[in-house]
Amino acid sequence: MKNQLNLIIPVYNEEEIINVVVKDWIKVLSQLNIIYSIKLFNDGSTDSTIKILNNLEKNYPDVIKVIDKKNSGHGSTILKGYTESLDSEWIFQVDSDNEMKAHYFAKLWENRNNFDLLIGKRIDRNSPLIRKIMSYISYLVVRVFYSKGIRDVNSPYRLMRTSAFKEILTSIPRETFAPNIIISGMASKKNLKIKSYKIPFDTRLTGVNSLNSSISKLFKISIKSFTETIIYAWNNKI
Repeated sequence: MKNQLNLIIPVYNEEEIINVVVKDWIKVLSQLNIIYSIKLFNDGSTDSTIKILNNLEKNYPDVIKVIDKKNSGHGSTILKGYTESLDSEWIFQVDSDNEMKAHYFAKLWENRNNFDLLIGKRIDRNSPLIRKIMSYISYLVVRVFYSKGIRDVNSPYRLMRTSAFKEILTSIPRETFAPNIIISGMASKKNLKIKSYKIPFDTRLTGVNSLNSSISKLFKISIKSFTETIIYAWNNKI
């Protein structure tokens, strides 16, 4: 039977929290009586993450699939997840750091029939000022070069109707740094049915977000992301 949902989780060095995150999602999705698969894409973790993921797959073989790959970055890992998950009715992506909790998902799932994209707008987000500025610039880039419609354009909490996004997902270059920004822009440009929900954002308690520790690194990758987003719009005659 065809899956209703493929859940994509990119994972990198999350040995302290990934077991909790995955079990929370299993609990929530099972309670909703969804036919689902959780795909865990290990992006070359250097700690014991892969061992934990393999144990989870062993304990839950019917619903968990682990894909171990060389490190290529968050964006290309997400895209790999998307393009290898087009056999379900819906695709959902969330990060592995537990900053956006599984129990909010029911709100999106229960209202999915009337929309193509349901996205979590991060609230109560305690991020450095530079990250807030870059997030706002991302929003402006999408608004100027695509269309308005989504405020939190790079939110890692998004439920997509596969049939509405298949062409978009397969057209984005594989090495794109922040594909979710392009996806948000295209959803708005194509006038897809979009619904945003306010989802509390809890600052990670485990692991390290390397972007927060280097302003110069964040600035460089933000410029890269903005450039890729604009080039995609240009190449696709938007």
